[in-house]
Amino acid sequence: MSSPRTLKAPALDPSTVTARTSSAYPTEAFRRVVTGRSKRALGDALGLTTFGVNLTTLASGAASALRHWHRRQDEFVFVLEGELTLVTDEGEQVLGPGTCAGFPGGVPNGHHFVNRTSTPATYLEIGDRLPGDAAEYPDDDLRVRATSAGPKYSHKDDGPYE
Repeated sequence: MSSPRTLKAPALDPSTVTARTSSAYPTEAFRRVVTGRSKRALGDALGLTTFGVNLTTLASGAASALRHWHRRQDEFVFVLEGELTLVTDEGEQVLGPGTCAGFPGGVPNGHHFVNRTSTPATYLEIGDRLPGDAAEYPDDDLRVRATSAGPKYSHKDDGPYE
């Protein structure tokens, strides 16, 4: 990436957007999977409301998320730097710079990315913001629903996480 510079809206230098390294997952065990993930919410910083864009970096050993699929939201990922292992229901494959992957909403194909190399990997993730989205996690006792107050996590039987 280039060095920071002063730009005026509607342009921006991604390095000026604060990176978020926290996770909303309801347990420490779930949050540990994404330790080393850093997201810059570029879409939010630019005032976009119908779709989101994150510039995400995964440190060595970090995952993008728990393996999941969305009931409504389409997702698109474009790899900029490094190598990522894409894990789906069909297996694993390595993606490098200039490659991409797409996940249509409503298709139950659990997916996530893992950095299994010794160097960071950076990618753009783009997704729509359809109201009423939900995500299922095939490998974990977890589901999430989008609400006006933010994500609401529950067990697969809809019992709350305390």
